[in-house]
Amino acid sequence: MDNNHPRFSDFGNEEFPLEGKKRKFEDILNIEILVTAFRVAESKYNERKCLTIQFENSDSDAKYIVFSGSSILVKQMGRYKDKLPFYTTIIKREKFYTLS
Repeated sequence: MDNNHPRFSDFGNEEFPLEGKKRKFEDILNIEILVTAFRVAESKYNERKCLTIQFENSDSDAKYIVFSGSSILVKQMGRYKDKLPFYTTIIKREKFYTLS
């Protein structure tokens, strides 16, 4: 084998779907979670962004995912992506969702 050529694994940075059991957004409100990863994509249903959050909770090490169209959560996740993984609680303030 020729070792003069790079391997794809040395430079490839492919994105894969986040793994985990799907949870309803309402099921994780006001509960502390450990956010391990997130992705932002175009929504299939409207012109907003779709946020996918991968997380664990204190009950187990199992991975879960949840989806949101919240523009505030999209901005917050992008702002604090360098801090991943981190614990947070998603709360509802009036009509908006935010990290706490």
